[in-house]
Amino acid sequence: MSRSSASGTVRIGIGGWVFPEWRGSFYPEGLPQKSELDHASRHLTSIEVNGTYYRNQTPETFQNWHDQTPDGFVFALKAPRYATNRRVLAEAGESIQRFMGSGLTRLKAKLGPINWQMPPTKRLEPEDFAAFLALLPSEVEGLPLRHAVELRHESFNDPGITAEAAAIAKACNVALVIAGDSPYPRIEELTADFVYARIMGTTDDHPLGYAPRALDAWAAQAQDWATTRDVYLYVISGAKARNPAAARALIDRL
Repeated sequence: MSRSSASGTVRIGIGGWVFPEWRGSFYPEGLPQKSELDHASRHLTSIEVNGTYYRNQTPETFQNWHDQTPDGFVFALKAPRYATNRRVLAEAGESIQRFMGSGLTRLKAKLGPINWQMPPTKRLEPEDFAAFLALLPSEVEGLPLRHAVELRHESFNDPGITAEAAAIAKACNVALVIAGDSPYPRIEELTADFVYARIMGTTDDHPLGYAPRALDAWAAQAQDWATTRDVYLYVISGAKARNPAAARALIDRL
């Protein structure tokens, strides 16, 4: 399933698994909707779950996701917006704890990184940012956790501001999400023992979402990151109907 190097493992996937335009292309004609996760998890190596951003799931839901997918498959979870869409991040403790207690440990080894996505309006306030990262637990019920933070305010195009955020994140072993082919700032600093990348440049101009040269470049980048770290790369947004094909093309190149 996943591609391993001497140092890290590369997992590649998409955002979610329910999308009508994937039926008849990524999903075979006539495949029951209840079987779509099973199918996706056998053609990709990870999926980023967006539903957890909008509401907490039940323990039974997490258990169902675990049971439908093969060994080695990993889910990344978008953290709830109630924790990140707030003026004072340091006050998010209750929302974070509620999320941690929602049953996500039912995923067991299939729990990958948690993406704490900040709104595009959120600037860096160093003390508040550091206080927020301090609230993120390193484990829950004995299950180790990995955290990534997606910083999207335009001010992160400033290298000085980005460097300050990176120093805070590195002290906590928290990854800063790398936004590729995106309207958001591309933050290149590697601040954790893993890389979390979201590439958003697929178009309908190419059957695989990206031109072959671009797919080659992203595959090479993932291989380079994997010399020192685990890698989680998601084809997100863009021409969404093409995203499974792009993810599969990257997996094939690796």
